[in-house]
Amino acid sequence: MAKLFGFSIEDADEQSLPKTAVSPVPPNNEDGNDHFLSSGFFGSYVDIEGIYRTEFDLIKRYREMALHPEADSAIEDIISEALVSDTNDTPVEINLDNLNASDGIKTKVREAFKFIKDLLDFDKKAHEIYRNWYVDGRIYYHKIIDLKKPEEGIQELRYIDAMKMRYVRQQKKNKDDKYRVNNNAISQNPMDYEFPEIEEYFIYTPKQTYPVGNASPNSGNNGIKIAKDAITYCTSGLVDRNKGIGLSYLHKAIKSLNQLRMIEDSLVIYRLSRAPERRIFYIDVGNLPKIKAEQYLRDVMMRYRNKLVYNADTGEVRDDKKYMAMLEDFWLPRREGGRGTEISTLPGGQNLGEITDIEYFKKKLYRSLNVPTSRMDGEGGFNLGRSSEILRDEVKFSKFVGRLRKRFSNMFSDMLKTQLLLTNVITPEDWEVMSEHIQFDFLYDNHFTELKETELQNERLALLATTEPYIGKYYSQDWVRRNVLRQTDEEIIEEDEKIEKEIKDGIIPDPAEMMLDPEGSGGMRPMPIEGELGDNGAGGEPDAALRSMNVDTKVATQDANIVKPKGGEI
Repeated sequence: MAKLFGFSIEDADEQSLPKTAVSPVPPNNEDGNDHFLSSGFFGSYVDIEGIYRTEFDLIKRYREMALHPEADSAIEDIISEALVSDTNDTPVEINLDNLNASDGIKTKVREAFKFIKDLLDFDKKAHEIYRNWYVDGRIYYHKIIDLKKPEEGIQELRYIDAMKMRYVRQQKKNKDDKYRVNNNAISQNPMDYEFPEIEEYFIYTPKQTYPVGNASPNSGNNGIKIAKDAITYCTSGLVDRNKGIGLSYLHKAIKSLNQLRMIEDSLVIYRLSRAPERRIFYIDVGNLPKIKAEQYLRDVMMRYRNKLVYNADTGEVRDDKKYMAMLEDFWLPRREGGRGTEISTLPGGQNLGEITDIEYFKKKLYRSLNVPTSRMDGEGGFNLGRSSEILRDEVKFSKFVGRLRKRFSNMFSDMLKTQLLLTNVITPEDWEVMSEHIQFDFLYDNHFTELKETELQNERLALLATTEPYIGKYYSQDWVRRNVLRQTDEEIIEEDEKIEKEIKDGIIPDPAEMMLDPEGSGGMRPMPIEGELGDNGAGGEPDAALRSMNVDTKVATQDANIVKPKGGEI
C-alpha cells in the first residue's frame, strides 16, 4: 500500500479474524468485481452479442440513452420521487434513534454528516449527484485529506468521472508463500494449501480515451493507482455475473429504447413518402422515335413543373427545377392509339394516424425502467383517496424507489466512516457495530404508505370499538392489544410507560379518577350497591338516595341489582 497514492485505513474485520481462520474463497463485495483483473485497465473480451465490450462502452451507452426524451422523462420521475426538493428541509437527514451511544457521540456523528453534506453541497446539487449515480450505475469521489494532519478530517470531496476510474481486485503473487504446495502433492491438512490474498485499489486515468485491451495493469501507462480507502465507491447493486461488470438500472431498457427509436424513424419515413397526393401525367408522344419521345417528355415536364423550395436557414424561397425528389409527380409517355394526354391522381397513404405500435414500445420502455405506465404523458392523474384506489404499480414503484435510496445511502455511510475515523471520534471496531444502526431518512413526498397505514389504523380502531364490550368477559386486554391493535411486546411496554408518565405529569387524566368523578369530563359515577346508599349525601336514607338518582324506590327495594328508570317497566 505504500506504493499507492492516497491513504489506507485498516479494517476491523481483517484484524478480528485469527490467522488460522482461512478460506479458499477470496473476500468479495458482490459488486461485480469478484474476478481478478489481469487483462488490462478496463478488461476486454469477445462480445458475441455486440452490445458492449468494456465498462467504457457500457457507460457511454447509458449516457446516450439518458438524452432520449422518453428515457429522460422516466429518469426524472425516478429522481423526483427519490429526492424531494423543499425550500425549508434538506433532502436527507441522519437518523440515530436506534444507535446505542452517548449523546456526545451522537452529536459528533450528526455534525460529521452535516459537514459531509456541506462538502458535497448536497442541498443544491442533490439532483445532479443522484442522476450521475443512477445513469452511470456507479459514482466515485476522491476523499482529499491533509496527509500531514489527517486528524483534521476530509478537506474536499472531488467528483471523478466514471469513465476515468476503475476498481481493481487482483490476487497477490507471493513466491515465498508458506502455504504453497506442489500440485501433484496430496496433503490431508487443509492448512497446507495456498489461500488467495487479494489486493484492492483504484486506477485513475486522467485522459479520457478509449481503453486498449491486453495491457498489463502494472505497466504504468494505464493511470495512477489510488488506495482503496481514499475513494468513495458506490454502485447500483446490479451485476452481470457472466461478465463480472456492474450495471446501471438503464441496462434493461437498452433493447426497448432501440426498438422505440427504429419504430419512430420508420414511421416518419413512411409518412413523408406516403402522405402527399401525387399526380400521374400521361403525355401523348405520337409516332416519335424513342429518343425524340424522351426529349419531348422531358421538355414538357420542365415546362410545367413548378418546384418552389423554402430554405429554413436563410428564409429564402427559390425555384429548384434541377432536383428530382421522390415525392414529385410521375410523367409517363403514351403512344399513338392511346387515350391521349391524361392526368390522374395517386392517393396518399391510409391510416397514417395509427400510433398503436409507438404507444406499445413507450409502455415497454417505462416498464423496463420500473416506472408505472400511468405516469406516461400525465395519464391517470394524482389520487389521494383510499388505498384501495391506488394502483398497484404505484406501490411497486414506491418500494423500488426505497431500494434505490437505501443503495445510494452507502455513499454517505462510507464518507461518514472516513470522517469519524480520521477525527478520532470512533475506532474501526466501533464502526462495525454502529454502522448497522445508522440510518438515513430521505424527505418523502409519496403518501401512499401513509394512506395505507392510516386505513389500517382506522380498521383496527373500529374493530376495537366492536370488541370492547367483550373485554373482561371473553377477551383479555392483553389479547386485544396483541391481536386487534397488533402491538408487539416492546410497543406495549413503551406505551404503558408513556401513559404512566403523562398521567403523572398531568397531561392526560387518570382513567380511575374519571370513573369515580361524577362531574368529570365524560366520567361515569359507579352504581351504588346495597348497604352503601346512605353514604351518598342524600340524607342517609335509601329512598332519598334513590330519589336523588331519579329511580323508582319500590322497584329498587325489590331487587337492588336491577335498577329501572322512573316511568314504568321497559
